[in-house]
Amino acid sequence: MRKILIFFVIVFVNAQLLKPIPEHIEYNKQKALLGKKLFFDPRLSIDNTISCASCHNVFKGGDDNRQFSIGVHHQIDKPMNSPTVFNAVFNIAFFWNGRAPTLKAQAEEANQNPKEMGMNRELLEKKLNKISEYKKLFKKVYGVDYINYDLVFDAIAEFEKALITPNSKFDLYLKGKVKLNKKEKEGFMLFKRYGCITCHNGINFGGNSYQKIGVVVKVYKIPRDLDRFYVTHNPDDKYVYKVPTLRNIALTYPYFHDGSVKTLKKAVKLMAYYNLGIELNNNETDKIVAFLKTLTGKKPKILDEK
Repeated sequence: MRKILIFFVIVFVNAQLLKPIPEHIEYNKQKALLGKKLFFDPRLSIDNTISCASCHNVFKGGDDNRQFSIGVHHQIDKPMNSPTVFNAVFNIAFFWNGRAPTLKAQAEEANQNPKEMGMNRELLEKKLNKISEYKKLFKKVYGVDYINYDLVFDAIAEFEKALITPNSKFDLYLKGKVKLNKKEKEGFMLFKRYGCITCHNGINFGGNSYQKIGVVVKVYKIPRDLDRFYVTHNPDDKYVYKVPTLRNIALTYPYFHDGSVKTLKKAVKLMAYYNLGIELNNNETDKIVAFLKTLTGKKPKILDEK
């Protein structure tokens, strides 16, 4: 069985093209800069305390390094861990269960969620249309005299689209510009040999499929909530979640959809055991972690633009 698995992975890897994050992506700069301003503005929340950046710190890993985010009125946003917003443009869908098909839809739902920003369309429009600075900016960018809710999140989505993190060490390795050290290279080989790449593949090393957590040895015993079943109502989708990107994974602790795992080393060991049926030793785990750290990219250029 093990030989069959290894053969499958080798065939898969040979067919799978690993691409570096592009250094540039097409987006509307004026819209993105307006979206950037909105992204950091807590006035988009019902109590003026929470901005998009509260849960997605773009000066770190694009998440908030909490098990559960804190929303309006000091509510703890259980039961899901906040994913990174970096490179989200490359994902097939948004939220852990993929219920939002676009960046715009994801941002709108977060804005309206009573545990997150607690806002509604009418109140947000009323609030922003009283702010002269925003009136001028929306007139300049969209040519409108009235700030419409949909335009607010069109701009935020354009900013999020620009949040790519190119030129990680691994990207530069793919481009032939640098070499991985011995530990990193061996970690990459283990990552492929043991089958991690079966789910964590493509430009984002994940974010492009849905998989069940715990499929080989036994089910990973965790509370089931907001999984793919919530969207599809297919019984086979219980405990199925969107595979997270491994880009910048060293920065986006804690891990798993419920934020229950504090360290990358433990996350690697658990996933190898529950999803691959492999008990990694410490040496193997350290090598894979060393490889994963090469996926940390440069900060998005849009953050320095005005």
